[in-house]
Amino acid sequence: MNLTNFNKNEEFFVDLQRCIGCKACEMACAECETNGQESLISVNYVERSSTIQTTVQVCMHCEDPVCANVCPADAISQDEFGVVHTANTERCIGCSNCVMACPFGVPKKMEEYDLMMKCTMCYDRTSVGKKPMCATVCPSGALFYGTRAEIEEMRPNSSPVNTFIFGKETVNTKVNIMMPKGSKELRIY
Repeated sequence: MNLTNFNKNEEFFVDLQRCIGCKACEMACAECETNGQESLISVNYVERSSTIQTTVQVCMHCEDPVCANVCPADAISQDEFGVVHTANTERCIGCSNCVMACPFGVPKKMEEYDLMMKCTMCYDRTSVGKKPMCATVCPSGALFYGTRAEIEEMRPNSSPVNTFIFGKETVNTKVNIMMPKGSKELRIY
């Protein structure tokens, strides 16, 4: 695949407060022919019994991906651009170690295929200079793929955060979550 068009200046940004639960991202993801018509992005209710607030869940593409680290078959890889790829179908043994290890709860074991699948940041598109499908269809701007300068102009009261602290573990990611201006990290208790 020709990677000369991969734009290293563009990043993925998620603004959880802007998700309206329309599921356009899920539909667009399922249309991607490399996913087997499965959506690898999820829209979930935050607390269905008390609010209609939804949130979108995408692979965070960790700098040191625990999903790849716990894979006994070496089926999950990360490329030189930081994209963590879905399991290689020829190597994945369907053990679900990656599913259980991910701090963000992203990988899904697709039982019908006996295979782990997850968002690859539309690698077939981003590697040739296009934006991920989900970001192109999001009507509320909850998902955005572009430069840091663009998101700072669009969201002057927010800061992109890609450092997450789970207890004593720090996880840095390629994907950014929009937080209140001046935020540097997100602590998860």
